[in-house]
Amino acid sequence: MPLLNGIDQRIPLPLKQLAAEAPLNRLFSDAIAEGEFNDFEGRRIRLEINGGQPGITLGYWAGRLRVLNGPGEATIRGSVGAFRTLAERKQDPDQLFFQRRLVIEGDTELGLALKNLLDSLDWHLRLRDFLKPW
Repeated sequence: MPLLNGIDQRIPLPLKQLAAEAPLNRLFSDAIAEGEFNDFEGRRIRLEINGGQPGITLGYWAGRLRVLNGPGEATIRGSVGAFRTLAERKQDPDQLFFQRRLVIEGDTELGLALKNLLDSLDWHLRLRDFLKPW
């Protein structure tokens, strides 16, 4: 992971925002429109690969998911494979946490609320969602 950590630290925030914000907001557009993310207004959650980096801090403000600098109030940490399993919905999210493949630190109530929201939504991560032009 040291190589990924070095790359991650050199990528400027505006580039991370450009790469992630529009696709995430597109992926969850129905849930955002229906107010499913409203309980997360002004909150910050960090997703990290084991080892502390690379990671991304996400917030929700004014009806949009945003990429931010800095720590989150809650951190969800796991391997690339665990996050892929979660995103592809190949395994019940609770099992990923019970098996300690994904771990919540900090404000666990906030982390669990996000896990429960993602589990309740009808979404499927597809690479093409991240390749559409902005």
